[in-house]
Amino acid sequence: MPMHPHEIEDLLRKTFPDAKIVVEGDDGVHMSALVIDESFRGMNRVQQQRAVYAALKGKMDGPSGELHALALTTRAPD
Repeated sequence: MPMHPHEIEDLLRKTFPDAKIVVEGDDGVHMSALVIDESFRGMNRVQQQRAVYAALKGKMDGPSGELHALALTTRAPD
């Protein structure tokens, strides 16, 4: 079942409550997300993106995942 942007944002908000989060995409399968959070400070991009994928709680796992593709932009605040 496709996911809506607000569902993805809700999942991310549980892990990153103070983050700036913008989720876009209208087909429910191919989405993009911007996550800016202080917890990313000192992490490299791979570590940041792993933290985001972990927050999605398996929604992207394998061919039966609800979310097929998520283009991520992550960083700590300026």
